[in-house]
Amino acid sequence: MNSQRVELALFPLSAHILSGGRMSLRIFEPRYVRMVKEACAGKLEFGICMLNPKGDKDTNEHIYPLGTHVKVIDFDMLDHGLLGVTVEGLDYFWIDAISNDADGLRMGQCHWLDAWDYHLPEDEIEQMRLKLKQIFERFPDIRKLYQTPRFNDPLWVMFRWLELVPVTASRKQELLQQKDCRKVLSFLTQLVN
Repeated sequence: MNSQRVELALFPLSAHILSGGRMSLRIFEPRYVRMVKEACAGKLEFGICMLNPKGDKDTNEHIYPLGTHVKVIDFDMLDHGLLGVTVEGLDYFWIDAISNDADGLRMGQCHWLDAWDYHLPEDEIEQMRLKLKQIFERFPDIRKLYQTPRFNDPLWVMFRWLELVPVTASRKQELLQQKDCRKVLSFLTQLVN
């Protein structure tokens, strides 16, 4: 693990984004509008975290500790005063402590986690790659997020599947913390097949 510490604004969601992933967000709460504005101005960085439905909001235990640092790659104003934002997942971080700003924005004292390595034969991911291409062809909303999908990158393929499959956040956290490509691939292959 990288020991460098960083403060990140935290955006907890039921959906999650991983490294290399993209997500469209609709921002309306003032605290998150401020977060996006400050991020676009280079004054603040933020990360997206998974929600723990069993955790206590008052003590910030409703946020799982492993999150993804993101950057804003596009934004526009939507109807009814909503801010439309597209983000891209960068690095992973671990939340060591959480504090609350006056407007309710949660700030995490975090440290960076090392990037994943992929050590599996190409043929083991081939079926997952082909099925992911089919998903992109069937669902234009997903396809339009990625101008240049990286289907030849095994980690990119696995992470897109891990974002898409309907499993609990606790299970995703468990898989991500293990950092074991073989376990993640085995888990995903059983689900997808």
